[in-house]
Amino acid sequence: MAIQEASGEGITGINITPLVDVCLVLVIIFMVTAPLLLQPTLSVELPRATTAEGKERQNVTITITKDGQWALNQETMTFDQVKAGLRDAVEGSPDHYVIIRADKEALHGLALKALKIAKDAGAKAIAIATEQKKRPAP
Repeated sequence: MAIQEASGEGITGINITPLVDVCLVLVIIFMVTAPLLLQPTLSVELPRATTAEGKERQNVTITITKDGQWALNQETMTFDQVKAGLRDAVEGSPDHYVIIRADKEALHGLALKALKIAKDAGAKAIAIATEQKKRPAP
C-alpha cells in the first residue's frame, strides 16, 4: 500500500452552506417573533363581524378594555390623557384615521365616548375594530 501524497493545490472554493443555514434559521426566528412584538399592551376580545380588509395606513388606535381601561397607540393612560393625546396624534397623522378597539364586554357608552373624542379631535375616518368571522366552508 502506498501512502498518497497531498496534492499541492490550495483551497479554491468557499463552502457557503453553513452561512445559508444560519441565515435561514435567523429568518425563521424573525418570522415567528415579529407578530409577538405587534401585540397590544391591553388585551381585548373584539366582537366578531364580517368585515372588509382595511387599507394599510398610519393609524391612531384607541383601546378600551372590559374593565374600562384606556390606551392610545399601545400606551395605557386615563381617559383625559387619551383625549388630550388623541388631538396631538390626529394632527400628526396625515390620514387622520382612528381605529377604536373596544372589548366586546366593554360598556357601549365608553365606545361612544371614544367616537365623540375622535370626531372632536378632527379624525377624517373612524373605524371600529372587529374580529373576522369564520365563514362556513362551501
